[in-house]
Amino acid sequence: MQYWLMKTEPEECSIDDFAKDPSAVIMWDGVRNYQARNFMRTMAIGDEVFIYHSRCANIGIAGIVRVTRMAYPDPTQFDTNAPYFDPKSTPDKPRWDAVDLQFVRKFTRVIALDELKNEPALANNPVVRKGNRLSVIPVTKDERDAILALL
Repeated sequence: MQYWLMKTEPEECSIDDFAKDPSAVIMWDGVRNYQARNFMRTMAIGDEVFIYHSRCANIGIAGIVRVTRMAYPDPTQFDTNAPYFDPKSTPDKPRWDAVDLQFVRKFTRVIALDELKNEPALANNPVVRKGNRLSVIPVTKDERDAILALL
């Protein structure tokens, strides 16, 4: 199993959106960074994903979801009315991917970015380094365990 952190703005998609219906599957779309997309392409069914809320009053890790469908072409790249439309992407040569995710757990509190920055086990993770916060970041098992120990 692999572990990940995916960054989102809560008004777009939050852990609460997943928690509303724990059996529902939510498509994670709109990733338009090649490195983040490439990380998504290595995700496997069952991988755990930390949901990290950004650009909000309570920034940090809010819960866990699980990958239920591996990377597939993001349909929003072809939709001219979608905010993530990409005119350079075609169905025979898609540039962007989506994955499907399902709720696992909402934390009783958000693990704040400041807490993450003060955790020695996360010193090398991009989430704590300024300017390196991609929307999709790999997390090692040791980092995962350290994050969960903060709860």
